[in-house]
Amino acid sequence: MNLARILKKQFVLETISIGVVLLLWEIVFLKLPESLQALVPDPLSVLNAFLQLNMDGDLYGNSLLAHSIASLSRLIIGFSIAAFTGFTLGLLMSLRISFYRILKPLVEVVRPIPPIAWIPLAIAMLKIAYGSLFIIWLGAFFPILINTVAGVKRTSPVLIDVAKTFGADESTVTMKVVIPSALPEVFTGMRVGLGVGWMCIIAAEMIGVRGPLGLGYLVYMYGLGWGIIAPAVAGMVTIGFIAFLMNETFLRAEKFLFKWRVEIAR
Repeated sequence: MNLARILKKQFVLETISIGVVLLLWEIVFLKLPESLQALVPDPLSVLNAFLQLNMDGDLYGNSLLAHSIASLSRLIIGFSIAAFTGFTLGLLMSLRISFYRILKPLVEVVRPIPPIAWIPLAIAMLKIAYGSLFIIWLGAFFPILINTVAGVKRTSPVLIDVAKTFGADESTVTMKVVIPSALPEVFTGMRVGLGVGWMCIIAAEMIGVRGPLGLGYLVYMYGLGWGIIAPAVAGMVTIGFIAFLMNETFLRAEKFLFKWRVEIAR
């Protein structure tokens, strides 16, 4: 089965699954009493709200695209910082036992704290712009750090010994053997971190960032501020769809960049 057939089959299955969800949604909506139907929008109402947000914008005139770009801009900056620091510190912790012993207790204490719990403190101390970036960084940092450490530790000792046998020094072994071997794990950590960072910025926009742009702000204002549910659900669907696209992009890139890992597994 070639790639085109696989993609076509996958697209059909995904389309069917979405159709089933929409059908169940409509059935549940029709079964609700009229008093609840006023609070829970049906798929058609959400679609109309989605189109209206794109064409006319929200009550302030800001389009759904503008809200999406604002959230994605914050995500890109925060995630880029998390990717750099997470990979760098993960590499140092893996290669230098002193770094590992110093940072491990701090990592294990801070890591279990939900990033959302930091939102009030971060925004109070760092203001809105930097506070939201800190929350994204915090959410994306630990998956990248942990996967980097795991990837380096899983590097085959045989590969390292072979490189040293051919005269490679420590820096060459790190650059030519350790890092390439760890990259698949690092990439997986980045994919997970990107998803967590996306959830964090949406939560930060709902709790601390008070507009005028951002998908979290849009959902908050329509859902709780104005009590207009259909546009809020349209914003939620947009959030999920963007997350789906980002995850699929990372998966496709991972399969393309690390074909050798799949071939070795076979």
